[in-house]
Amino acid sequence: MGLQSSRCVGRGVRTLARMGKLDGKTAVIVGGHSGFGEAISRLFAAEGANVVIGARRADVVNAVASSIGAVGTVCDITDDEQVQALVRTATEAYGNIHIAVNCAGHEQSTPIADLTPERLASMHAVQITGAMYCMRHFGNSMAEHGEGGAFLSMSSLTAQNPARGLAAYASAKAGVEYATKIAAVEYGPKGVRFNTVAPSLIETPMTEKTFRERPAAIAALNEMTPLGHPGSVEDIANAALFLCGPDGKYITGQTLCVDGGASLLMLPLPHMYVDAGRRWQEQQAAG
Repeated sequence: MGLQSSRCVGRGVRTLARMGKLDGKTAVIVGGHSGFGEAISRLFAAEGANVVIGARRADVVNAVASSIGAVGTVCDITDDEQVQALVRTATEAYGNIHIAVNCAGHEQSTPIADLTPERLASMHAVQITGAMYCMRHFGNSMAEHGEGGAFLSMSSLTAQNPARGLAAYASAKAGVEYATKIAAVEYGPKGVRFNTVAPSLIETPMTEKTFRERPAAIAALNEMTPLGHPGSVEDIANAALFLCGPDGKYITGQTLCVDGGASLLMLPLPHMYVDAGRRWQEQQAAG
């Protein structure tokens, strides 16, 4: 307890206070190579977990895995057999699985009027169908070995606050939140906990274009956030550690909004973006 462990974080090196909260645990992070998933992988490894990272691209998975002493493997969660293979890989590498986190995501903003079957299917294949495959196979694995465990899904603020163009994405996230409640009831007797984290818009490789090209939109979102600023990937990783680690051992079936209070209000309407953009430009001009 209280030891210092130096871990590589992103492009730099950060020294984390190692509390050993996950010593001896095996954690599988789907999508653990980027964004929220990478931050979670690094924090869990720093806390003593044996980490297995699964994602679709071998090169990026292996790069992150090697930097933290984890096992990297290819897995497309839209393929049920690949999810089963990920469970086998983790079990063969480290024994029983105690934690699984699903950070896989795919979003293409599309109004319902333009939502083609192909676009709907591609988003739901990852966000709800693949998510259910993960719940099933990791839930079964943790239930069978008798030691219990924790499964965490990534949801979204948009599952709480409706936004234009996100019917496919947000409906799937809302479905994951409800499925999480049912999983918590079904697997609870086996000591397996299911929870979700619902972040607001946070800068990651998937959202960096929005932060770079639409500063007025970010300004409007900040104005509708009680804490007044965006969160970070570390905020999400800390929430994941709380829910998957010993501090959250009596929490199941819940969604934790990590959003600076944004879910208490609403997402900005178009005229709010325009107004925030005008004021943002005035601030930039004033220096």
